[in-house]
Amino acid sequence: MMNVLIIYYSTNGSTKKMARLIARGVEMVDGVTSVIRTVTDISSNNIKNADVVVDKSDLNECKGIIIGSPTHFGNMAASMKAFIDTTTAEWFNGSLTGKPAGVFTSTSSMHGGQESTLLSMMLPLLHHGAIITGVPYSEKKLNSTLRGGTPYGPSHVSFNSDEEITDDEKEICISFGKRIATLTKKLSQ
Repeated sequence: MMNVLIIYYSTNGSTKKMARLIARGVEMVDGVTSVIRTVTDISSNNIKNADVVVDKSDLNECKGIIIGSPTHFGNMAASMKAFIDTTTAEWFNGSLTGKPAGVFTSTSSMHGGQESTLLSMMLPLLHHGAIITGVPYSEKKLNSTLRGGTPYGPSHVSFNSDEEITDDEKEICISFGKRIATLTKKLSQ
């Protein structure tokens, strides 16, 4: 069975919830499973998390990869960037070359930098040789959402964790997971 690796970092739980929704979409594709991992927290918050911390061997074993981070000043969180910065050997060995990839984020405010955060996570994936995909406008909820969701990848506006993920945002996450899993299956044949 081939797997799609979903690596996330979450401060208030929204990005973690999105990772789980995306995993549901991945699991909808026969022959593809999801593997959810988090990154080590480098902040002083010492966030406790029940998920397994990603190991670089996960990058070698996956057939597709999705990364997610909250938006911090229009960029990915430092903990996610710190992990990515340790993947030079995997870049050199081509661990992600030719593998489908995507990104997702959660922000605490409207216009808080969703798209720039998604783009900041795409850049290292491009350097790794991954094949980036987003959310096409054929996903009807992308046209009806009033808060989160972009063609660059799923997003959520949490208003400092006071707002639950909307139905539109949930459907975009699930659809995105299914899209990455479908591409992973096609490209792995």
